[in-house]
Amino acid sequence: MPLRPVSTVSALADALRARVLSGEIEPGTALPEQEIAAAYGVARPTVREALAALVHEGLLRRERNRSAHVPVVSAADLADLMFVRRPLEELMATALAGRRVAEAEAALARMAELPPGSPWGRVVAEHMALHQALIVAVGSPRLERLYGTLAAETRLGLVRLRRVYDEDRAALIAEHRDLLDAIAAGPAKAARAAVRAHLDHSWGDHVPGHPAEPPASDTTA
Repeated sequence: MPLRPVSTVSALADALRARVLSGEIEPGTALPEQEIAAAYGVARPTVREALAALVHEGLLRRERNRSAHVPVVSAADLADLMFVRRPLEELMATALAGRRVAEAEAALARMAELPPGSPWGRVVAEHMALHQALIVAVGSPRLERLYGTLAAETRLGLVRLRRVYDEDRAALIAEHRDLLDAIAAGPAKAARAAVRAHLDHSWGDHVPGHPAEPPASDTTA
């Protein structure tokens, strides 16, 4: 199959995306078009298109008459993200209990095979691919669509985890191995419990002041 040439806009967007997801460009950092154009040796219209693509993905934000910037994802933002994400992934666990998902297993294998020192953005990509594969395997377009709306914030949140896992990626791999094994083993109640434990452990404790979660009524097997 012949390879397609990569446009300058796409190449620049890829380079900036990798730097954002690796944490090299820190949250809160502005990306002025003129500075980006000078740094990469490209025209400002090219920069504008590349930045627009990342704004569309949710990895950058832009207000009127201001440079695009990397959003700051606070602890309260992460708590709220988990407040919404957790029930969606519990629905996934209920539907997939007793099954293995080949695409999720493949994403975990790719994560494990990344050489030491690989950019954190590559870890983020495989992490997202694993969770997305589980959601897609349910076969619910609405669940997939709802989960997709959280993708950008989840990816930005994963940048924060670099401080926890960058020096011990084996722990991140082991946690996802445990998650996939628990879902495959079932039953649904145990699979849901594994999802809750995984998300709570990965993203930290509940942030005071966030709306309280409803009491668990986990009676389904």
